[in-house]
Amino acid sequence: MKEQPRTRVCDYIIVGAGPAGVFAAMELLKLHPERKVLVIERGKRVENRFCPASKAGKCIGCKPYCNIMNGFSGAGAFSDGKLSLFNPEDDDFYVGGNLHKYAGVNVTKRLITETDKMYLKFGADTKLQGVDNPGEISKIRKTAEIAGLDLVNIPIRHLGTDRAHLIYQKIENHLEEMGAEILFETEVKDLLIEDGKIHGVIYKEKKGEESEALAETVIIAVGRVGANWLLKICEKHAIKTEPGILDVGIRYELPDKVMKRINDLLYEGKFIGKPAPYNDKVRTFCQNPSGFVTTEVYDEGIILVNGHSLKDTKSENTNLAILVSMNLKDMPNPMEYSRNIARNMNALAGGNVIVQRLGDIMIGKRTWPDELSRNSVIPTLKSASAGDLSLAMPYRELMDILGFIEMMDKVAPGFANADNLLYGPELKFYSNKLELSTSLETSIHGLYAIGDGCGLTRGLMMASASGVYVARQVK
Repeated sequence: MKEQPRTRVCDYIIVGAGPAGVFAAMELLKLHPERKVLVIERGKRVENRFCPASKAGKCIGCKPYCNIMNGFSGAGAFSDGKLSLFNPEDDDFYVGGNLHKYAGVNVTKRLITETDKMYLKFGADTKLQGVDNPGEISKIRKTAEIAGLDLVNIPIRHLGTDRAHLIYQKIENHLEEMGAEILFETEVKDLLIEDGKIHGVIYKEKKGEESEALAETVIIAVGRVGANWLLKICEKHAIKTEPGILDVGIRYELPDKVMKRINDLLYEGKFIGKPAPYNDKVRTFCQNPSGFVTTEVYDEGIILVNGHSLKDTKSENTNLAILVSMNLKDMPNPMEYSRNIARNMNALAGGNVIVQRLGDIMIGKRTWPDELSRNSVIPTLKSASAGDLSLAMPYRELMDILGFIEMMDKVAPGFANADNLLYGPELKFYSNKLELSTSLETSIHGLYAIGDGCGLTRGLMMASASGVYVARQVK
């Protein structure tokens, strides 16, 4: 007789063990230590996560899921590990997402303060970046304003990719000591929904059959890597969504010496502009002094570019994202638009990402490998394929990016040097937002959504804080 699928009965189920899901689980167990919390994560334990590209010299397409993007702590374990805080005098949040639009500004500030203390408890660096020398920072801001740019300066706590692993391993151990059950290398196949209410999930462990886990409260915390999965789930179960902002861009690499003043004073300069002729919002994101350009693999084998910096290992280059924000509310599936850009660029690069010299793209020619080998800016991502971004990057977004680079050159002379490098594609998959109540409940009773994957947050700190917040909202 065939064995019946195993059924787990829980008080809370959390789908995804990224920062949002992890902090939700910790807060739930702090508030309700007698209750059962089940966390389901399709990746590995943080101590078992390793990117083979560091040895192989290129992305080998880990199966079934990319180790950089999946596993305990999500992309946070392999990201640059920046915790963006806030300025006490600000009455809004300019980075990190939209949690404050649901929880309120003051509540969100308290949540971030509490979450920051928790990171410090697990070993985060006590030093804050961007808080010293306000006079010199003010000079950079004035120069930016003359160039038509806004500078957003907030305190940043830098974990570093190498140190983030250690911090999240401590959190992983602590969460299990608190009594959380975590299923690793386990995929949630579907949600159990009936009469507009959540009743649990259907999941499949690596070598097992499909099973059920039952709970009247389910929290979706899948991160950006799970955004496409979540979109399909929403379509299947008619969970209400709305188009969000789409970020399309590139990763830019240039010498540390060009960015030295900004790196020393701010560590991460967050610049925003609206270059002519389209006046689209263009911004810098995830700046990595003395860092390294990396790749990350999403569902369906889509390869994107990213970047990180380490506490103990340095390069001679700074890398940062330049992102164009597009509001495609009339498009039924903005995410598919961005995924097609990635597919086309990957195809041009033979299943890889493209790198191109700024000087070449400005005169309308591709970059050839021999030209790249003689370039004064040596690429830190050795596996990137020299090529032509303009063959796949939409014209409007490309013009926005090039115009923004010219504006930034007035703030950091040398920012528009011909030997600087553009890598593509860099995209942020949070273009479909779930409709959420102030308690972060979806249109399905008992089903909540937090973190980057549902379009709520954009970064480690606010994602983590959203987990703490939702834990205090559920019954």
